[in-house]
Amino acid sequence: MFRGHYEHTIDAKGRTSLPARFRHALPTGLGVELVLAKSVRDACLDVWPMKAWEELEAKVAQFNRWDRDIVLFRRRYLSAAVEAELDAHGRVLVPQSMRSFASLEKDVLWAGVGTTMELWSKERWESALELPGEDFGRWTESIAEKLNA
Repeated sequence: MFRGHYEHTIDAKGRTSLPARFRHALPTGLGVELVLAKSVRDACLDVWPMKAWEELEAKVAQFNRWDRDIVLFRRRYLSAAVEAELDAHGRVLVPQSMRSFASLEKDVLWAGVGTTMELWSKERWESALELPGEDFGRWTESIAEKLNA
């Protein structure tokens, strides 16, 4: 599981270090593969370990291939994803198109969100966490209900 959030930088070539705690949660060995996908909800990147990505693909393959929403999901999310490997220094190379989508320029933030990770522009991360008073109240009630608390 991926937990916590960690601030890093991204260099001009598009390389950023995967947090050490996240590396420890991945399978060991050279050529650790990740999948980068443009989030369908926010201006960030979803980062999947290859095994979890393959499980998602298998799940999507079970749905009706002609369903309009599934077709759009396959086109917008699955087909736009790219594979990435960790280099010997634990860095991930983020393609330019994905850096542009998520506004990844210098300061980035890795967020562990369970079985996957998110890669954010630090500035956008801070904005995404903001909830005005009434939205915060609605959110806490919704989460409490979903978690049966």
